[in-house]
Amino acid sequence: MMLGEPSEARVTRAPCSLCRYQSEDDISNLDEMPLMMSEEAFENEESDYHTLPRARVGHRRRGLGWFLCGGWKVLCGSCCDCLLRTCRRRKELKARTVWLGCPEKCEEKYPKNGIKNQKYNILTFVPGVLYQQFKFFLNLYFLVVACSQFVPSLKIGYLYTYWAPLGFVLAVTMVREAVDEVRRHRRDKEMNSQLYSKLTVRGKVQVKSSDIQVGDLIIVEKNQRVPADMIFLRTSEKTGACFIRTDQLDGETDWKLKVAVACTQRLPAVGDLFSITAYVYAQQPELDIHSFEGNFTREDCDPPVHESLSIENTLWASTVVASGKRTVIGVVIYTGKETRSVLNTSQSKNKVGLLDLELNRLTKALFLAQVVLSVVMVALQGFVGPWFRNLFRFVVLFSYIIPISLRVNLDMGKSAYGWIIMKDENIPGTVVRTSTIPEELGRLVYLLTDKTGTLTQNEMVFKRLHLGTVSYGTDTMDEVQSHIVQSHAQPCSVASSGTGASATPSHTATPSAPKVRKSVVSRVHEAVKAIALCHNVTPVYETRTGMAEAEGTEADQDFGDHNRTYQASSPDEVALVRWTESVGLTLVNRDLTSLQLKTPVGQILTFTILQIFPFTSESKRMGIIVKEEATGEITFYMKGADVAMASIVQYNDWLEEECGNMAREGLRTLVVAKKSLSEEQYQDFESRYNQARLSLYDRALKVAAVVESLEREMELLCLTGVEDQLQTDVRPTLELLRNAGIKIWMLTGDKLETATCIAKSSRLVARSQDIHVFRPLLAVWVACASCQQVSNRVEAHLELNAFRRKHDCALVISGDSLEVCLRYYEHELVELACQCPAVVCCRCSPTQKAQIVRLLQQHTANRTCAIGDGGNDVSMIQAADCGIGIEGKEGRQASLAADFSITQFKHIGRLLMVHGRNSYKRSAALGQFVMHRGMIISAMQAVFSSIFYFASVPLYQGFLMVGYATIYTMFPVFSLVLDQDVKPEMALLYPELYKDLTKGRSLSFKTFFIWALISVYQGGILMYGALVLFDQEFVHVVAISFTALVLTELLMVALTVRTWHWLMVMAEFLSLGCYLASLAFLNEYFDLSFIATGAFLWKVCVITLVSCLPLYIIKYLKRKFSPPSYSKLSS
Repeated sequence: MMLGEPSEARVTRAPCSLCRYQSEDDISNLDEMPLMMSEEAFENEESDYHTLPRARVGHRRRGLGWFLCGGWKVLCGSCCDCLLRTCRRRKELKARTVWLGCPEKCEEKYPKNGIKNQKYNILTFVPGVLYQQFKFFLNLYFLVVACSQFVPSLKIGYLYTYWAPLGFVLAVTMVREAVDEVRRHRRDKEMNSQLYSKLTVRGKVQVKSSDIQVGDLIIVEKNQRVPADMIFLRTSEKTGACFIRTDQLDGETDWKLKVAVACTQRLPAVGDLFSITAYVYAQQPELDIHSFEGNFTREDCDPPVHESLSIENTLWASTVVASGKRTVIGVVIYTGKETRSVLNTSQSKNKVGLLDLELNRLTKALFLAQVVLSVVMVALQGFVGPWFRNLFRFVVLFSYIIPISLRVNLDMGKSAYGWIIMKDENIPGTVVRTSTIPEELGRLVYLLTDKTGTLTQNEMVFKRLHLGTVSYGTDTMDEVQSHIVQSHAQPCSVASSGTGASATPSHTATPSAPKVRKSVVSRVHEAVKAIALCHNVTPVYETRTGMAEAEGTEADQDFGDHNRTYQASSPDEVALVRWTESVGLTLVNRDLTSLQLKTPVGQILTFTILQIFPFTSESKRMGIIVKEEATGEITFYMKGADVAMASIVQYNDWLEEECGNMAREGLRTLVVAKKSLSEEQYQDFESRYNQARLSLYDRALKVAAVVESLEREMELLCLTGVEDQLQTDVRPTLELLRNAGIKIWMLTGDKLETATCIAKSSRLVARSQDIHVFRPLLAVWVACASCQQVSNRVEAHLELNAFRRKHDCALVISGDSLEVCLRYYEHELVELACQCPAVVCCRCSPTQKAQIVRLLQQHTANRTCAIGDGGNDVSMIQAADCGIGIEGKEGRQASLAADFSITQFKHIGRLLMVHGRNSYKRSAALGQFVMHRGMIISAMQAVFSSIFYFASVPLYQGFLMVGYATIYTMFPVFSLVLDQDVKPEMALLYPELYKDLTKGRSLSFKTFFIWALISVYQGGILMYGALVLFDQEFVHVVAISFTALVLTELLMVALTVRTWHWLMVMAEFLSLGCYLASLAFLNEYFDLSFIATGAFLWKVCVITLVSCLPLYIIKYLKRKFSPPSYSKLSS
């Protein structure tokens, strides 16, 4: 049943009368525990269910209130997006005909093959960087204030006091961008300048990568990058195949087998490529790197040769030729922006941390306070004279209330946190790829994790072979081995007696007489043989540099076990082939057309590969048709998931039950089946299959239909079980996270039983906890296929009501049921799921994983983290507030796309508990202290102006203001990035401390107002104290108050620090030393003779003591009578 088509759902349920009557009876009882949807909506036609709630929400939100409360932003954003789409409308991508070696015959002009990752050029660099900086409120605010100083009537002080800090910030940003831009340019130039051999009529010529055109014949050497998307025409290997590495394209570390076009591979020499008239018809450029449709046509033959092209004939750009004696040759079909690698390169969203959003709100509050303070000053003046000008002068005068150094300090702090994380020896290999959100690690509430490769090792071990009546486990594999030895020893003994021809009937008697019950030996032999043949695994001999094909005894010598490794796109297949090797049937050689198995007695069995049907996520199965050379038998083998194979194999009464049993043990199951074909049957199939592969329209559907004609009444051979072992220390890590208040959701594409078993074995779900599997109650009463999953609104309503009655219960739900529930009861489902201690979503597609992340972000105000290791986890990782990638068996795609990259799942505990805590706590303290530094001097300015008749005259001018924000206080304030409230061991021992971080109490309006009160108090004391104690000269007020201000800031840093570091002490003395040394050069502002007197010293000490001592007393009393939780543990 297709989701989103309720009319089909009604038709599907019609055959089951009991389901229909039961549903009709239950409709009247749906109010037993009503959900949060109006009855009016429920009574509508089912076809309107998915549109009605959204339409009403949209109608309800469209109004004046919606417009004033942010609707105008939505409308403006929509208009801007529409304009951008119109301006950036790309050239339409079209299919093309590419003539071999004739770029001049191309009908259209195709993009240049140059790689360009630069963001700017010489003309756009400065405007682009400035725009990126001034689109933020803070920087634009300071630009306006600095520009106002060019107006004489608004000028407050020296120009450099405003332009020097702004210029420093812009200079640092421009230098950083320039360095990144130069690095990008060098990388691009290096890639574009790589030389490749191009085949022409006159021979080989060297050409730069950026000069390659569509239609060129390019030679790619071993270990060389493929420069553009090409069709694989020819290789120096006799087999006509080569391996390529695709880790830079799809993140997968396994080699991929590519096949040359048969027509061009058969040509006697390379130069013959120019003696034929041939072209490639290629589909339009697409995003999908796993599919391709095209045709190869040679016209100078009679009749013309037509050959279908698929993904196995392609060499995509950014892949690397991994094997082959010398070279491969391809014809370029896509270049530059039209290559698969560039089309799949998308700019990930710029993630903004919650702490940055909170600081932005506080900055706006400071700006509002600045404006209000300015208005109050003008009002107290009585709005006399040019009060508008005075108002703006006061706004400029109080501009230090919003410190320009806030963003600089925070950015430098984030870089420091990233460096500390990567240098942590307890989590080696950790990489910080996004340095803007380290504080997010300390604010997480939901952790969404993949299963395979993340919680498990993605190292498959063969555990179980089930034949229906007998089952073999790890402790009985020696029986399987003895059966294999026995089955191959019997024909050999017969052959050795001189009747070699009698060996053939011994192999063919069993299939020809289905009524005779097969012995256990023959059944085991057929099952192991099928597993050894039905796969895409290729043995690779690392020490062999390339040898001619060997036969007979020579092959036996060449295929040594000591240097053989297996290459495949799936670790499951490698595990199966390794198991067949362990029981005696070894895959020793494979090429495009054949594969060879070695028996326990040393005999080589050769099979011709007639067809291969690769595994796809849609079909969930793969097949192969082979012909045994010794007997001439043609056999179709197939293996796949139980849901796909159940309807293909002959009727049996054990498959479903045993699949469930293995899944409950945590095993990944595969069903293996076979079908014997006659020569006539295969020839008929081959003609229909080749005709379907040459089709230009709906090729995939036509090919699938032909293959499905074979997939009927296949003989069930066996059921295999492979175990994916848990990662190291998964259980204690999950327990640590759970104790920290983090709710863990497991999102996997595996079947429900396997996912549930892994959830239990990893302790994601406690053994004592109940598990609610989201499926309708009717599935228990009725054996009806349409009742096995939640398929309509009635069943979703009943299931939600049943789940609502349960408490402290883990939820297990499949992707299909989730889709139906989200269509009708999105808010209710998310609300209930968020209350669960754990949630397991099985059979999830990558799109659904990202959708679940976005649902949590929309329905909760909490931060989400996604962790995975494969390419199917990238969308989830990029959608989450914080994405963590694991470098695993499935490649580096997830780790490269993530914000943080780790090597093992257990490292996430220290990453969150220690580094997440420290990053958040330090940034919160640093941000508030920098704001305090600006508020205290603004409070002093307000006191000074109010005493001197509300005059808009600056208290400190020139270098004093610049020095105050830089060398006098910068080092001690920034040293707060080294502070920590608890030791790392304590944070890991008591993960409950992490719960306090998610409440955001370290940086809130409450803490902000406390710091504001401290600033007002200290600013008032410093200013009034200096005015009371000054000796009739204004310069003494400046000297006393400024010196006391600097000392107060240094003491406040000491008051804020919780754990001292030697660099903090050095920063304190360095700043104090810089100030004392600079006094000799500040005779413009200070009276040096007065500073050298004792009166100056005692007045400064008194004012500083009055401003700081009460705060130290309050801090002592608070820690004594109401200590924070971490201080209790520390003591």
